[in-house]
Amino acid sequence: MHHDDFAIEPVKGLPEAPPEGERILWQGRPNWWALTRASLSLYWVAGYFVILAVWRFGSTVDQVGAGAALAGSTPFLILGGIVCALLMIVGYVQARATVYTITNRRVAMRIGAALTVTLNLPFTQLGRADLDLRRDGTGTIALDLIGPVRLSYLVCWPHVRPWKMRRTQPALRCIPDATDVAQILATAAEARVSTPQLVRNAPAPAAVAAE
Repeated sequence: MHHDDFAIEPVKGLPEAPPEGERILWQGRPNWWALTRASLSLYWVAGYFVILAVWRFGSTVDQVGAGAALAGSTPFLILGGIVCALLMIVGYVQARATVYTITNRRVAMRIGAALTVTLNLPFTQLGRADLDLRRDGTGTIALDLIGPVRLSYLVCWPHVRPWKMRRTQPALRCIPDATDVAQILATAAEARVSTPQLVRNAPAPAAVAAE
């Protein structure tokens, strides 16, 4: 039987239907391969095990011969392959569980594979957005929040700007066509912030004549 963990969402990626006048401009998720490389340091981990294998081979080849030295270093490569496979699984699951949404009023982030949370970030709470663009066209858009808003780095990871722990910056990590998405975000945020907000004042109480 097919089961959808997010079937209760009235709109994909959002905990409730958008209010009247709010429109979804873009939705997407991270590129799982780019997310695995960037947030889980896949290449560094793979390189670490390769270095261990080379070191093992070089330190024993003079004593036991090339064949035995190669056999002794192979377990490091096997272990490294297992670890890298696990990291790729984590990256894939994280990417598939994520939905980033940009509307004409806010940025919404449904994140988390085990513990799912949805961040609603109105444009009025965004100080700026920084784009980190990669050569393959993927990129990360980090959002600098203003005001008293504080987010947990661990709860939001890996959907954060790396190493910004004192003041966590949520981020749209490793998204395809990041330049186009950044332009959509910039245009929508500028339009929203520059739009005057109508404030309805309560009518003044009627004067009561003194007796």
